[in-house]
Amino acid sequence: MNGANTTLRSKRKEPPQHVDARHPKHLRANGELSSGGNNTPETHDDVEGEDFEEFKDPVFQDLLPTGPDTAEWQATIERVVRNVVSVRFCQTCSFDTDPALTSEATGFVVDAERGYILTNRHVVGSGPFWGYCVFDNHEEVDAYPVYRDPVHDFGILKFDPKKIKYMPVDALPLRPDMAKVGVAIRVIGNDAGEKLSILSGVISRLDRNAPEYGDGYSDFNTCYYQASAAASGGSSGSPVVNIDGYAIALQAGGRADGASTDYFLPLDRPLRALKCLQEGTPITRGDIQCQFLLKPFDECRRLGLSPELEAKVRAAFPNETNMLVAEIVLPEGPSHKKLEEGDVLIKVNGEMLTQFIRLDDILDSSVGGTVKLLLHRGSEEIEVEIEVGDLHQITPDRFVSVSGGSFHALSYQQARLYGIACKGVYVCDAGGSFRVDHAEGGWLIQSIDRRKTPDLETFIDVVKTIPDKARVVVTFKHLRDLHTLNTSIIYIDRHWAKKMKLAVRNDETGLWDFSTLADALPPAPPVPRSASFIQLEHTSHPGVAELVRSFVHVNCTMPVKLDGFPKNRKWGMGLVIDADKGLVVISRAIVPYDLCDISITIADSIVVEGKVVFLHPLQNYAIIQYDPKLVDAPVMSARLSNEQITQGASTYFIGYNRIGRIVHAATTVTEIFAVTIPANSGAPRYRAVNVDAITVDTSLSQQCGSGVLVSPDGSVQALWLTYLGERSPSTHRDEEYHLGLATPTLLPVVSQIQKGTVPKLRMLSVEFRAIQMSQARVMGVSEEWIKKVSVANTAHHQLFMVTKRTFEREDQDGDTLLESDVLLTLEGKLITRISELDIMYSHDVLNAVIVRDCKEMTLKLPTVAADEIETDRAISFCGAVLHRPHHAVRQQISKLFSEVYVSARSRGSPSYQYGLAPTNFITHVNGKATPDLESFLAAVVKIPDNTYFRLRCMTFDSVPWVVSMKKNEHYFPTMEWIKDPSEECGWRRVTYEGGEVIQGEGPDGVLPIGEDNTEMDVDVTPTSE
Repeated sequence: MNGANTTLRSKRKEPPQHVDARHPKHLRANGELSSGGNNTPETHDDVEGEDFEEFKDPVFQDLLPTGPDTAEWQATIERVVRNVVSVRFCQTCSFDTDPALTSEATGFVVDAERGYILTNRHVVGSGPFWGYCVFDNHEEVDAYPVYRDPVHDFGILKFDPKKIKYMPVDALPLRPDMAKVGVAIRVIGNDAGEKLSILSGVISRLDRNAPEYGDGYSDFNTCYYQASAAASGGSSGSPVVNIDGYAIALQAGGRADGASTDYFLPLDRPLRALKCLQEGTPITRGDIQCQFLLKPFDECRRLGLSPELEAKVRAAFPNETNMLVAEIVLPEGPSHKKLEEGDVLIKVNGEMLTQFIRLDDILDSSVGGTVKLLLHRGSEEIEVEIEVGDLHQITPDRFVSVSGGSFHALSYQQARLYGIACKGVYVCDAGGSFRVDHAEGGWLIQSIDRRKTPDLETFIDVVKTIPDKARVVVTFKHLRDLHTLNTSIIYIDRHWAKKMKLAVRNDETGLWDFSTLADALPPAPPVPRSASFIQLEHTSHPGVAELVRSFVHVNCTMPVKLDGFPKNRKWGMGLVIDADKGLVVISRAIVPYDLCDISITIADSIVVEGKVVFLHPLQNYAIIQYDPKLVDAPVMSARLSNEQITQGASTYFIGYNRIGRIVHAATTVTEIFAVTIPANSGAPRYRAVNVDAITVDTSLSQQCGSGVLVSPDGSVQALWLTYLGERSPSTHRDEEYHLGLATPTLLPVVSQIQKGTVPKLRMLSVEFRAIQMSQARVMGVSEEWIKKVSVANTAHHQLFMVTKRTFEREDQDGDTLLESDVLLTLEGKLITRISELDIMYSHDVLNAVIVRDCKEMTLKLPTVAADEIETDRAISFCGAVLHRPHHAVRQQISKLFSEVYVSARSRGSPSYQYGLAPTNFITHVNGKATPDLESFLAAVVKIPDNTYFRLRCMTFDSVPWVVSMKKNEHYFPTMEWIKDPSEECGWRRVTYEGGEVIQGEGPDGVLPIGEDNTEMDVDVTPTSE
C-alpha cells in the first residue's frame, strides 16, 4: 500500500508506533571540554533522571557520495553551501507538542535581500523560540520566526542581511516543479557550523504519505518525497538540491529502524508562503478538519470505488496510482457528519483531483467560504458542501501561565493525533499547583473549583477568582482516555508567582509578548476545624494504638530547586512531638530546606499550613510547626523515649506505606550501625552523616518511608525515616533508604525548641566511619585502648576513623582532624557509639585524644556553627540557579573555587544552550573575578540584554574552562531569592530586568514554579525550575 508504514500507527487512542523518525536535531554539546570527571561539560549528553526524557545528541556523520562528484556537482555545491546555515536555538518552554529544549538544526537562505531562511516547523516549533544562525564562514546573526506553518513541516526565520559582512549571501531558488522520480540529489547540511555534510541520493517516490513521528509534532495532509540517501543522522531543514543548484525539496525526516530512507517535504506550500511574505499579504491556510491519506487503487476498490470511476481517474491522471481517502474526521469540525472515514475523494468544486498539492491550493484560497466535495462512499456518490475554516484560528498562538502551570487552547495537531474535537483547555506545562500526582502530561482541564472551563477565556475568568492558598477541585481527562474523568484536589499557589500572565506570539518581532492578566487575590483567613482520629485495631497494647493521634500527613512543595535536591515535591508522615505548640518532626528527605510550602493534614481531615522551625545539619530530621489554634482534634504529643534501644530488643513497628496507609507489626531490632550513605560527586545533596541507623526484622520496614518504633507503653523509641541516598549510575534514579533514628538524640534539640529557643548547634567538620579492632590495631591503636573498647561497648567493638573533612570557608584556630585519624575520646569519654558524638553539638572546643600515623595525640578541636550552613540566598540567571556551595558540596570537595555554584539549570535556557553545567563554579565574568554572589550579581546586571559575555568556570573535578553566553532577559530575567523572616513566605524576590530593579516579579518571563524541568547537580540531556 503506497505510503503505508511497515507497522501502522493507531490513529485513535493507543500510543503511536515509532516506525518513522525525524532526523534528530543536532543538540549542542554542553561545553567544549572533555574530561573524565562526572561534572565537566562533555561533548555529548547522557540522558539521566527519572522525570524527563529528551533527544540524545547524535554524532553527525560525514556521509559522502560513493564516488567522487563531477565538476558540475562540485560547482553546484560550492554555490549552495554559502546559503546553508546552522540554526542554534532554544524552545524556551513547553508548548503544544514541543517540550522545552535546546537544539541545533539547519536552514537555508531563500531571500537574501529580506533575510528569510527556510527550515523545518519542528525546528521553529510552535512556542517561544530564541536562536541564531551561523553561516558557512562562521559569521553569526540573530534569527527569529516570522512564520511557522500550522500543519506542514516548514517554518521561516528572518535575519538582518546587513549583519553578514564577510561573504556574499545568495538566495537558493525554490523549484518544486523540478522534483521528479530518478533525479539525482544532494542533501547539504551544516553540522554545528563546523563541517559540511553532503548526502547523495536519488528520488525514488513522490507520493508517500507524511511520516508519523509519534506523540509529538507530525505533518499530515501532504505527500512526501522519498530517497535512499544513506543518511544515518541527517540535519533537519537541509536543502535538497539538484545538479542545477535549485532547492527541490526540504529534508524533514527519515526512518529510525536502520533503513537508509529519507523523507522530504515538497516545496509548493513553502514557496507560496515565501511569496506572501515578500508581498506583505496574509498567508491564508484553509482546512476542513479532516485528514486524508493517499491510498492506491486496489485499496480504493475495496472501499467501493467502481471500475467506471477508476477508469475515469486513470484516464485523467495516467501517471497516478493513488486517490485521496478520508482517514480521520474530527468531531464537531466542518466535516463532521458530512464526511466519513473511508470516503474516496473524487472532485472538489467540480475539479477531479488526486493530489494534496491541488487540494491545498483550493482550501487555502477558500478560507471563510465553502467547497463542494464529490465523494465515493461504498457504492454511491455523495456531494457535500463544507465550510473552510482558518487553520491559524485552531493553532494556538498564546498561553496563560498561572500557579506554575501553562495552558492554551487544544491545538489542531493534538486533536488530529487523537481524533477528538478541536476544543478545550490543554495543559502544556503541568508544573507548580497543576503537577497532579500520577498524571502524565497531555490532559484537558474540564473544570476548576466546580466551574466548567470549556475554553481558555473561561479558564482565565475562573482562575482569576480563586484566592491564594485555596484548595480546589480540578477535573481533567487525558487525551488518550476521554472516557475517564479524573478528579484531583490542588493547592493554588499565587504567592511564589503572584502574577497571572498571558504570552502572545508576535510575528513582527519573533518574541512572545507578556502581559499581566491578574494579580493574586489574598488568601482567605484560616478557620479552626474539628476532626477525630481513626482507631488502630488488633494491637496488643493500648499505648501503641493511641499513637495514631500523633501522626500527621506532610506535603512539601519547593518552588525553586536548591541544594541539589532532586524533586519539587515530597510527602511523608510526621510525628507530633508537642501538640500544644504544634511541633512535628519529619525526615529531611521530605522537607529539605525552608524555601517551600508545607501542608499538614491532621486526622485525614484538617489541612493547616506549616513552617520550618529547625533543620538538623547531620541527623536527617526537620522540625516544622503548625498553628494548634486551628485544630480542634485530640492530637496527642508523642512521648520520646530517653533510653537507647538495643539490638535484639522487641519493639512494635508502626509505619505508613507508599499509598499512605497505616501498617503495624511486632518485630525485633536486627542491627544498630553507623550509617554511611554513599556520596555522589555528580549530585551533591543533603545526606545523613555521623548518625546511627536502626533496622528491624519485618518486611513492612522497607515498604514504609515514615513511621516509628514503639515500646509496649507507647513511648517512641525511634523514628522511622526516609534517607535520601546516591543517584544510581545504571538507573539514574535517586536511591532512598528506610532506617530508624533513636529518639534520645532528638531530646536536647526538642527541649530547646519547646522553650522557644532555636538550637545553636556546633559540630566537627568531619565525617566518621566505624572501624573494627583489627583495623584499629593496624592504624596504631594500642592494646590498652582496644581492651577499654571491649569493656565500654560489649555489643560493638568499634572506634571511629575520619574518612572525609568538610571544607570550611574560614581557617579554624586550634587543632584539626585529618583523614585517617582514629578518634579515641572526646572530653575524656571513650567514643565507641556514634550517638556519643552528640557531645560536639554543645561545645565550642572539644578536648580529644586521637591516633594519627600510629601516634597517640591530644588535641583541642574547635567546632563550627551549624546554623549558618543552610542556603539563604539564590540567584536565577540565564536559566541557571546559583547559590553558595551548600553543605553537601563542602562535604565532598577539598577546595572551593568560588562562592558562586551552579546548582540547577532549566531546559531551553541560555545556560543549557551554552553548556553552563550544574556543579560548576563561576569564578569570573568578562575577566573580572566574582568570588561571591554579591560581586557576581553586580557584574551580570550590567550586561546588556542579547549580548555575549564570558564566564570562567571550574568544574567540580577542578578543570577550568570558559563559556561564552548570550543574555536573554525577555524569557529568563535575572532574579534573586533572599531569605527574609519578615516576609509571609519567609523569602522575598528581586528581579533585575532592563536596567531596573523590581521588588517582586518582573513583567517578562515565566517563573518555572515547581517543575521537574530543571536539572539538579547532574548533567542530563526538556517546564519552567
